Amino acid sequence: MQNYILCCGSTADLSAARLKERKIEYVPFHFFLDDQEYTDDLGQTISYPDFYAAMARGAMTKTSQTNADEFEKAFTPWLKEGYDIVYVALSSGISGVYNSALIAKKTLEEAFPDRKVYVVDSLGASSGYGLFMEELADLRDAGISAAELVEWAKQNRLRVNHWFFSTDLTFYVRGGRISKAMGWFGTIFHICPLLNMDNLGRLIPRRKIRTKAKVVQEIASTMVEYADNGAEYNGRCYISHAACYSDALAVKTLVEEKIPALKDKVQIFDVGTTIGAHTGPGTVALFFLGKERVD
Repeated sequence: MQNYILCCGSTADLSAARLKERKIEYVPFHFFLDDQEYTDDLGQTISYPDFYAAMARGAMTKTSQTNADEFEKAFTPWLKEGYDIVYVALSSGISGVYNSALIAKKTLEEAFPDRKVYVVDSLGASSGYGLFMEELADLRDAGISAAELVEWAKQNRLRVNHWFFSTDLTFYVRGGRISKAMGWFGTIFHICPLLNMDNLGRLIPRRKIRTKAKVVQEIASTMVEYADNGAEYNGRCYISHAACYSDALAVKTLVEEKIPALKDKVQIFDVGTTIGAHTGPGTVALFFLGKERVD
């Protein structure tokens, strides 16, 4: 076992049990439902169905990223125990948490001059970020050093493809992810925009697809286009959903038809409360390793 802690944010959208199994630590974000603040503890305090049901009823949501003081509090015991830390942050294209972690790194390395705190920008989100963490956990378990792991992460993070669609654009408009005009036309004409994350880790609308059935076809075809080895891809493939499991299952079924090597290997996770506070219910996201994001 390497003498460092591998850590991420709660926004990697893996279950608490999965993170524990992979020996990946996490530092939580916070979210609000109306005026009530919660810690994003991966659905343990408030279940994902209850969270999305509240949003559907009209509850207002906002989020609060992990601040530098919280990072210092979380990291200090590990440093005292003699561990270095590799913290991989939610994309800087959608959050300032990467900068908060850098502030904590500076303070902690001054307090613990014999220890190292590495901070990596994942340029990813949700279970794509989670997929990336599992790839890193594989390498850690294979015995590579913290410095080598960080270098690999920087060289390979843009290979994690993120593709999204939503059947409800309300929260994308509210958060400024898509324009009000696109949201209005999408609702009237049943358009489900297909979005992805660019090379700066920002969420970008790419294609306007009319009807959910067609966007499910399009997202699966896009994976064949961009995945390593196309229709012969056999790497990790994760799907996350926000209170729309049947839509996620439809994508899984079609992906496995188009890429037979993935039969029974595609895994489905929930979009967690922090990311879900911005997407709202109805979002499906598909993640896999493939062509490097260049724009």
